[in-house]
Amino acid sequence: MTTPTLATQSAISDEIAEIAAGAVPGGQQPQLDYAPYRSSLLRHPTKDLQQVDPEGIELWAPCFGHQDVDPLEADLTIQHSGEPIGERITIAGRVVDGSSRPVAHQLVEIWQANAGGRYIHQRDQHPAPLDPNFTGAGRCLTDADGTYTFQTIKPGPYPWKNHRNAWRPAHVHFSLFGTDFTQRMITQMYFPGDPLFALDPIYQSITDQDDRDRLVATYDHDLTRPEWSTGYRWDIVLTGSHRTWMDDEDHT
Repeated sequence: MTTPTLATQSAISDEIAEIAAGAVPGGQQPQLDYAPYRSSLLRHPTKDLQQVDPEGIELWAPCFGHQDVDPLEADLTIQHSGEPIGERITIAGRVVDGSSRPVAHQLVEIWQANAGGRYIHQRDQHPAPLDPNFTGAGRCLTDADGTYTFQTIKPGPYPWKNHRNAWRPAHVHFSLFGTDFTQRMITQMYFPGDPLFALDPIYQSITDQDDRDRLVATYDHDLTRPEWSTGYRWDIVLTGSHRTWMDDEDHT
């Protein structure tokens, strides 16, 4: 597929901004105050939206250029002196709009728990081991065909105290940007066949099963690396009736 023209890329970026602003419908959005997900009652917006100057916000936001994103940042298994513990996996897919046009040269970030289901974060203190050789964060730029690829470790499930014996399914957080940091969108990728889906209020807060299914990667043997890693494919659709559901804010 050829690289989009500047006009096409501008239209895609406009669509990203509209999604981030909630102007583009696509599937059923989860309830903002979904009672089984307890913290949603405290986190969802309760005030009217306020107009802000996006240029003013960007004066205080981080900036990046293509030269600032090293290709090695997409490999989460080589960031330390030793090898991380766990199942090595390759995650790859395409970022496209509702017409299957590629979103090229866009920043994609991921973060995740380690194989034991623990984040390197001061608020994560559950008694699972930290891995000194795994930080759990990476980023890349999509290529001309909208393709991204990450090498990482399959994350473990973890307890999260939402209710008695609550466990989150294994997942990887994805963050995508349009043309600036005010267009950030966040979502989660899950793994097929997880028995915790039926017990997870965050996953179940998406009321449409087709929308839920679009958050689940598929095992792809063509993505495996012989004697090294298994492979999962997960495409992200930004617009249209088959778009990927996005979080309103970045939950762990």
